Amino acid sequence: MTKLSQVEGGVLCALAGGFTLKSHRYLDGTKIFQLHPLNGPAEPVEKRIVEALQQRHLIVSNQKFPAATYSLTESGREIAVLLQKAVSHLV
Repeated sequence: MTKLSQVEGGVLCALAGGFTLKSHRYLDGTKIFQLHPLNGPAEPVEKRIVEALQQRHLIVSNQKFPAATYSLTESGREIAVLLQKAVSHLV
């Protein structure tokens, strides 16, 4: 398995911290991914980041239409905790 990118790790940590990752599909077939914080505007997430996390079985989708929600798997949660601990030791 290849190393997680900074962005991939950031998405995992955000999800562990209470953010929500959603994909929004439109009638024309367009699909966008957004990371929603508890407060404030959503931030776009590249499709390749979401796909990479899914391929590694770190997140899973509820596959709803038109807006699917992604959750951490147990492995994803474990990695997010390790990343958060590593960052807290740097500060």
